[in-house]
Amino acid sequence: MNSDLLKTLKPTLDEVFSHLHENPEKSWSEINTTKYIANLLEGHGFKVHLFERIPGLYVEFGSGSPVVALRTDMDALWQEVNGEFRANHSCGHDGHMTMAIGACLFIQELIDKNQFSMDEGGTIRVIFQPAEEKGQGALSVIDTGLMDDVDYLFGVHVRPIQELKDGEFSPALHHGASRQVSCEIYGEEAHAARPHLGKNAIEIGSSLVDALKSIHVDTTIPWSVKVTRFQAGGEAGNVIPGKAILTMDARAQTNAAMEQLGEGISRSIRAVSEMYEAHIEQKVLLDIAAAEVSDEARDILKKSIIEAVGEDHLGEEIITPGGEDFHFYTKRRPHIKAAMLGLGCGLVPGLHHPHMTFNHDQLIVGVDILSRAVMTALEQARQQSAPVLG
Repeated sequence: MNSDLLKTLKPTLDEVFSHLHENPEKSWSEINTTKYIANLLEGHGFKVHLFERIPGLYVEFGSGSPVVALRTDMDALWQEVNGEFRANHSCGHDGHMTMAIGACLFIQELIDKNQFSMDEGGTIRVIFQPAEEKGQGALSVIDTGLMDDVDYLFGVHVRPIQELKDGEFSPALHHGASRQVSCEIYGEEAHAARPHLGKNAIEIGSSLVDALKSIHVDTTIPWSVKVTRFQAGGEAGNVIPGKAILTMDARAQTNAAMEQLGEGISRSIRAVSEMYEAHIEQKVLLDIAAAEVSDEARDILKKSIIEAVGEDHLGEEIITPGGEDFHFYTKRRPHIKAAMLGLGCGLVPGLHHPHMTFNHDQLIVGVDILSRAVMTALEQARQQSAPVLG
């Protein structure tokens, strides 16, 4: 593939990254980010399709089947940075958008220079998705119908130095499933001198914490459930609190294990509620699917990594308990063959750290790998769909 062309794109992509990094927007508020990307791509001759009810957009090469998609996330985290709460790109979505834009520009140049052809049919679709950090953006894109005809889907995520060395690239990220459950516990207030007249919400919540320890899930699959928030009582120390709010975080490496874990959580809540004859209102705040990695898509990424940077830079597949709403695409549309590239870029000190930083020079390598992947997938899908001549 044309390495000189990649070099000519790098100054433009450096400017793109700088703009996106310096102008972060939190989930569902990616309005200016959408406008910036739309104007940039329109300036390069792309027909931009904006989503009607949500931020975000997509562009396409070609038309018809088969369809190969590349998806990037757009939102920043809302977190405290140097004593100030603000939007902050500490998860690398600014880099992900830069690579997706770079893939658009690179593939267009290859087509213009007759180094890649769309004449044989098919579509390459590049999707800029909002609200990944809320775990809802992928679902909103699915609801538009945009994923119904997709055959292959690729994504990318920068990885911390603890997982991948700078300059190593993984052909598959196996994110786990995650779920956050909120419980509002309703006991009955009473004077601390007459505890028999009340139902102590703290005691009820403590029993629920203990009940979670009795959950059993397949021990060969990594999983965990732990209470991450527990609020009850007021300023007075002589009042038995009648209400408490408890939040738990559940993790499991597979979707099947998460369903088993979720059933155990519900059983624990019912059991404690019955024991105290207290009402416990359960609400799922966040529910992220685990990865369902396609062998074909993974092998395409593996081949693309080797072609771009050599086998010495090919990393292992990564199993991580972290979540990614990218995997809703395969859970809701099982026909899609999907895999996510792990970009080793010297990321320190870690994802979601307010001062996270990484080697920006690896973004152009990501452009190379992702571009190869979507073009290879399209060619492979064309071959699979071609009529067999007898």
